[in-house]
Amino acid sequence: MKKLYGGVLIASLFTLFMLMILRYGVMKNPIGEGYLTIPVLINGTNPLLWINPTVPDAIKKHPDGHSQVISSDILVSSLFTGSNFSKEEQQALQTWNQLNHLIDNVQGLPNAAEAIKEAASVWNSLISSIEEQKQGHGNDSSRAKEKQCPHFLNNMNSTELGNSSYKLQLPCGLTQGSSITIIGIPNGLLGNFRIDLTGEPLPGEPDPPIVLHYNVRLHGDKITEDPVIVQNSWTQAHDWGEEDRCPSPTPEKFDKVDDLEQCNKIVGKNISQRHPAGMHSHTSRQSSTMDEQSVNRKYFPFKQGYPFVATLRVGSEGIQMTVDGKHITSFAFRETLEPWLVSEIKISGDLKLISILASGLPTSEDSEHIIDLESLKSSPISAQTPLDLFIGVFSTANNFKRRMAVRRTWMQYNAVRSNTTAVRFFVGLHKSTVVNEELWREARTYGDVQLMPFVDYYSLITWKSLAICIFGTQVSAKFVMKTDDDAFVRVDEVLDSLHRINADHGLLYGLINLDSRPHRNTDSKWYISPEEWSEGTYPPWAHGPGYVVSHDIARTVSKKFRENHLKMFKLEDVAMGIWIADMKKEGLEVRYENEVRVYPEGCKDGYVVAHYQGPREMLCLWQKLQVDKRAKCCGDSRK
Repeated sequence: MKKLYGGVLIASLFTLFMLMILRYGVMKNPIGEGYLTIPVLINGTNPLLWINPTVPDAIKKHPDGHSQVISSDILVSSLFTGSNFSKEEQQALQTWNQLNHLIDNVQGLPNAAEAIKEAASVWNSLISSIEEQKQGHGNDSSRAKEKQCPHFLNNMNSTELGNSSYKLQLPCGLTQGSSITIIGIPNGLLGNFRIDLTGEPLPGEPDPPIVLHYNVRLHGDKITEDPVIVQNSWTQAHDWGEEDRCPSPTPEKFDKVDDLEQCNKIVGKNISQRHPAGMHSHTSRQSSTMDEQSVNRKYFPFKQGYPFVATLRVGSEGIQMTVDGKHITSFAFRETLEPWLVSEIKISGDLKLISILASGLPTSEDSEHIIDLESLKSSPISAQTPLDLFIGVFSTANNFKRRMAVRRTWMQYNAVRSNTTAVRFFVGLHKSTVVNEELWREARTYGDVQLMPFVDYYSLITWKSLAICIFGTQVSAKFVMKTDDDAFVRVDEVLDSLHRINADHGLLYGLINLDSRPHRNTDSKWYISPEEWSEGTYPPWAHGPGYVVSHDIARTVSKKFRENHLKMFKLEDVAMGIWIADMKKEGLEVRYENEVRVYPEGCKDGYVVAHYQGPREMLCLWQKLQVDKRAKCCGDSRK
């Protein structure tokens, strides 16, 4: 699991700084109940304004105002309708039309059909935007600037939007490392308040999904009379999920998210503090010469009438909450509710909001200001010039920084620059038109992005494995590799290992798991029902951060997909193992080659693949390789 201790330390230092500002601001310039007095304008609009609900994807608005219902079949077919793309633009769609039968392969993949229908809607919006720019409607450079994803949004003096209800719009979602810092004071009759991270409504649904519902109840609820924090998620299809409560009613159940407790053990525990006699405040500043008395109380991070600094931080497995420098709660992402989906922060209830800051937001680089731009571009791949190795990289649309880190590091290996190895990012569509426009510009600029005809839910990554096999077969690659955009790949070592193994048929190379069982615990992120996989064990498979298959395996995967004979399974690395096991039953002689230097949960010196590496770690690893000529890890990225 990727540790977030560094992030918690930074959050703690930031908290101390913000508390100093808060103390001075409350004393010198207190803000009234209408707290957002100076609107922040981002891209010419106020991001804190309520947004009108979007029109459902299956409804098309005409200029004269009337609406027309569009059938799902027409929507899906529009994904594969020919458009007037240039040769440069077609480079990003080389695999697109090869996936036109995905709608027939949705069984076993949650939300698969919906993801294709949603993709049809956002694709049509993107095409309309592209056509407008080609026809010269408006200034293209100003349009690009207007659509840029901001790196941060903040408001230190916010404007009241209604009855204790506030919203901050996030045009390009959240990504790992993003954080939201809120300074406020619980007030009102009860002091209860809520923080909701919401997404865009699904087609035909009036209410948006809630990725995280953070509910602070200072006077308890039906279950307890003590203060409690309740975390949950909500979708139209599944209603509210199971509550995560802090303090937990079952403290013996000790779960962690990103190696941090779901509920810090100190919450709800009795603590003893020394206070001057006659004082009842936990922040007393009276002279220490007064007689002191011991006060016992239960610790709770929020208190009515007292300011707090709270930071929500996005990790690799969930969202962490730090209050006044202490880690308080963690909340694991739930199926189809992922950070890139978040389009808005809503704060409501009995809370005087002093300020809000969203930082570390996903944003793309301005190619006009990149000095080494040409060295970061990828050349077109010709099927007439076979590759030694093709590497497909899983990436999400708003992971702009991760892709740039890969381009600047291990994509600079000589084998990649000399075109004997090629690298492409496989990226599904985003539900935000802003993000899709940024992604389209990125694909045109660098020539290394392959767009996928579905909205990029984590449960659908098996389709990306399929797409990588299709692409690798098309370009006649001798070997096909799958990796992630937060994995550092030593391309030279992978090629040397493949040369040493000297097997060009039936090969699966990576960290092989020979004896694993499906998770039957419904609380597990990796839960697999008996209907999804009835057997007690899985066939051999290689861990997802980095594995290689030979050309014949990739070709057979592509062929079986075209013939509708490919079993879909939501765990993509296990799915590849299942497909290979089926080929073995049909007579393929399979060679499982174990590579212990693939580290799926971090980095160790001597690595071939190091997972969970952020952009800074990527650059550090690359620098160490250039300077020390050795594969040495950086800082706390070691496991």
